[in-house]
Amino acid sequence: MSNETQDRLSGVVLVTGGARRVGAAIVERLHGSGMNVAIHCRSSVAEGAALAARLNALRVDSAIVLGADLADDVAVARLAVDAHARWGRLDALVNNASGYRRTPMGTITPAIFDELIASNFKAPLLLTQACLPLFGAQAAVVNILDTLARHARPGFAPYNAAKSALWSLTETLAVELAPRVRVNGVAPGHILWAESTALNAEQQAAELARIPMARLGEPDEIARAVAFLLSPVSGYLNGVILPVDGALRLKA
Repeated sequence: MSNETQDRLSGVVLVTGGARRVGAAIVERLHGSGMNVAIHCRSSVAEGAALAARLNALRVDSAIVLGADLADDVAVARLAVDAHARWGRLDALVNNASGYRRTPMGTITPAIFDELIASNFKAPLLLTQACLPLFGAQAAVVNILDTLARHARPGFAPYNAAKSALWSLTETLAVELAPRVRVNGVAPGHILWAESTALNAEQQAAELARIPMARLGEPDEIARAVAFLLSPVSGYLNGVILPVDGALRLKA
């Protein structure tokens, strides 16, 4: 079997936060590998529509955009149903959407806490549950984690706690949902500079100095890891957390 054949995917995948940045790279990679893609977005509707139009121009009726607020439990359940309804099947879920912000002690409000927990833990849990009865005989879930989620990072307590919870959830569901559904995770390091926590040039240089590979990762490097974990060649991988971080986790 050729590598090209091994890399081919089929079926339908729902990608949350798939309209831009790393999410868009995941969508493009999975679509290019042969999957139909349901692109979830909340506010990036224009970007999602443009991405879907570009993909549909490459392969007719292969991409849709679904809007939903992942903090709304009803919307989360409807998102799963809508993703399944478009092509009458659902084979994979990528929980990529994530809130990220610096929250030093003394600045954390209930609303900020709820926002970070909802996007990074609650929504992936409830969306996986909503997709479960819609999945086919063999399905796969990939959760996008954070390579530093289990490292102490002052100023990011709610975010780190939520990503650590998602890490634990990934391993727990890998056991609970097997053998019908495989659940794995990809743990990125520094891929793109965060929009919500702007760093000046000196701060960026300091962060790069912590990475043994001495560079940011590319969004497509995350996308390739996701595609691998959804592919048949990884069929015996379950409960795996794959770090794509240039060895950052080893120096943190």
